[in-house]
Amino acid sequence: MPKAKRDQLIDTALRIFNREGYHATGIDRVISESGVARMTLYNHFKSKDELILAVLRRRDENFRNWLMRFVEKKADTPTEQLLAVFDALAEWFDEKSFSGCMFINAAAEFPDAENAIHRLTAEHKLLLRDYLKRLATKAGANDADALADGLMLLMEGAIVMRYVAGDRGAAQSAGAAAAILIKDEEI
Repeated sequence: MPKAKRDQLIDTALRIFNREGYHATGIDRVISESGVARMTLYNHFKSKDELILAVLRRRDENFRNWLMRFVEKKADTPTEQLLAVFDALAEWFDEKSFSGCMFINAAAEFPDAENAIHRLTAEHKLLLRDYLKRLATKAGANDADALADGLMLLMEGAIVMRYVAGDRGAAQSAGAAAAILIKDEEI
C-alpha cells in the first residue's frame, strides 16, 4: 500500500531537516524531494512551522519508542536500564545519519521560549527526563529527581560532544559518569 501523502511529507521533511536544519531548508525542497504537489502539502499543513511541528512529533515518538525498546531489550533491572540508556546513545551516535539532536537544533533555530516549536522541544526533553525518573524510582534511588536530572545532563552533554566536538567516545564517557551518579544514589 502506498504511503499516505501526509506521511510522505513528514518523512521527507524529517530526513532533510535532520541533515540540513529547519531555516536552511525551503518548502520547495520538501515538495520536490517528497514528490508531493504543493497544494497537497498546504492541504495538510498551513505553514512550514506546522510541518516542522509534525516532524518533531514524529521524531519524538520514534526516538522515545526506540530508546525504551532498546533499554528494555538490553537490560533486565532498572539500574542496568539506566546505564543501557548510554549504550543506546552510543548506537545512535554510530548511525550514518547522525546529525545531532533534532530538538536541540530546533531550540537553537527557534530560541523564543513561547514559540510552539521551542515548546515542543522542551516537552521532548521533559518526557525523556520523566522516563529516567521512572527508572530511577524503580531502581530505588534515594533522590530519583536528582538522579534523573544528572543523567539527563549527561545524555545531553554526550549528544553535544559527539555532534559538535566529534567525540566518538562521548556516550561511553557519559555512561561511566552515570555509573558514578547511580552508585552515589546507593542503588
